[in-house]
This record gives sequence, C-alpha cells and structure tokens, in this order.
Amino acid sequence: MSFFGFGQSAELELVLSDAESRRRVEHKTEEGKKEKYFLFYDGETVSGRVILTLKHPNKRLEHQGIKVEFIGQIELYYDRGNHHEFVSLVKDLARPGEFTQSQTFDFEFTHVEKPYESYTGQNVKLRYFLRATVSRRLNDVVKEMDIVVHTLSTYPELNSSIKMEVGIEDCLHIEFEYNKSKYHLKDVIVGKIYFLLVRIKIKHMEIDIIKRETTGTGPNVYHENDTIAKYEIMDGAPVRGESIPIRLFLAGYELTPTMRDINKKFSVRYYLNLVLIDEEERRYFKQQEVVLWRKGDIVRKSMSHQAAIASQRFEGTSSHMEAKTPSQTAENNSRQ
Repeated sequence: MSFFGFGQSAELELVLSDAESRRRVEHKTEEGKKEKYFLFYDGETVSGRVILTLKHPNKRLEHQGIKVEFIGQIELYYDRGNHHEFVSLVKDLARPGEFTQSQTFDFEFTHVEKPYESYTGQNVKLRYFLRATVSRRLNDVVKEMDIVVHTLSTYPELNSSIKMEVGIEDCLHIEFEYNKSKYHLKDVIVGKIYFLLVRIKIKHMEIDIIKRETTGTGPNVYHENDTIAKYEIMDGAPVRGESIPIRLFLAGYELTPTMRDINKKFSVRYYLNLVLIDEEERRYFKQQEVVLWRKGDIVRKSMSHQAAIASQRFEGTSSHMEAKTPSQTAENNSRQ
C-alpha cells in the first residue's frame, strides 16, 4: 500500500455488526469451490464497522476520503470488463484529511433492496458485496467482502399436475404424470409412467434434471445445459399396461430457484427429461419444464420484514388447505 516502500501504509477490515449470530451458508465460487458466506434476505439491514489499521504508528496517512459501498452486480464471463450494477449504495465515512492512528467507522445500509438471488453459473455471476475504500493520490486502499442473498417465495396458488403423452406411431405410446409443476428445493417429485403401447424393445429408462442457463441477448445468446441428476426408473423391458412409480428427492442436489430474465441479462430454468433407450441404443426423450422455488424457514427475529410478510401470505393461503404445513404447525406450537 506504500509507494516504493516509503510513507504510511494501511489495512482495511470489514466486520458485520451481527457477525456472531448471523447464519452462514455454502456458496459455489467461480473456481467451483464451496465457501461459507453470511446469508441475507431482501429488505434486511446491512450494518457493521470498517476498521482502518495503520502499519506505522504516529506516521501520517493522507487520504482523499473514506467510503463504504453496498453493491449488487451481474458479470457476464464473455464480457469481463463490464459489470452491470443493479444495486449501488454509498456512505461517506470520512472527509479528505490525514490520520496518525488507527480508526474505526460504523456504517448502516437500512432495509436494503436485494431483488435477486446470488448465483454463480457457467457464463454468469450475480454477487452482492461490501467495498470499503480509502482514496489516495497514487493508489487506493480497497477491501471487499461478499455476502449471499436468498430469495424466499410463498406457496404457489396454482400448482397443477403435469400430464403428457409421448409416442412413436404404432411403436410406442406412453403417458407420464408428475404430481406438480412447481417444486420447492427440498421437495419430492412424485409421478407415474403408464405404458399404453410397447412394440419396441426398451432396455433402460431414466429421468434427468437439466439446468439450462441462458445469457446475453439478440445474436449474443449463449445456452449452457447441465445435467444435475440422473434417476433410473427402469432397467429391463416394460410390457403393455405396466405402470412405474417415480419418487425423486430434490434435497440432495445442487439446485437454485428458477430465475427468469434477471435484470434482462440471464435466465436459469429447470427441465425434467424423460429418456428411453432401446436395444439398438436409440434414445427417445421428452422434456418438460418445472419451476423451482425457495421455501422460507420458520420466521426468525433477524429475518427481514419482507420475509415476514411472505410468511404471513403463506399462512393466508395455507388456511384454505386441509392439511397443515410443517412451518404452520411449528408456529402454532410456539404460540401455545
């Protein structure tokens, strides 16, 4: 931080005010590793301290101002130079001047809007971070700290089952049914496959969960398909009239909520891909889109106002259902 080894140099540190109590979650980095970050929701306040430590006590540190920023940005990997910021908040912590000893500055960004979920994909990254900067003539002192944001959803009011028929004329006719079209990330996909006509020798059948990431617009659109899971339904030849049940647990897979046209930069969609392979290694498949969403936990004191409203909405919709949901039951118990 010092120029040619002369003069004062400094280090910055960012500390959240609720660091000891705030939950941390694993999130994939650009290199594919998993690291733990502090978890926030839309509408929650982000507050803490910027600690400026001088390396040489009693030596002057001249600066042109100190600030802290809260930034939400999208970075497309094929366009590395351009960062598309959708949230940008700034707090000035100190006017231009000089320091001769270490300092601590408090900051607070109140009820920050965080409209999208944090995401690291094949061609795009959506991140939120705090950045503290000491502005200097020759080289700024900068410290960044990433956080993770989860977007919570309520139970969908309409969640119809999926029924489809697929076949090859006079050779194969099957009907498949999934119990819902929208699933939360810890849900179970329940379904059935009926064989109405089988005149080709099928030896293997599976369901794949496919994630499709779409980035860019117009002529610069990139599609990346990633097979998240393979679930074997059947190994051997089915007969006419046979029905095969499906139970696919989503909790064990790395899934995100469905994201549609995020800031007009990218989308993430999920598909159930039914694959049949015959004895001559020919593949027959049928894709069906499903919507994934993140279910909120039981409302905690530190959870955002936005999440609390979402929970109330969920209570309202679930009162029309016959069976109580686990979170409702837990809430009733806590009231008692």
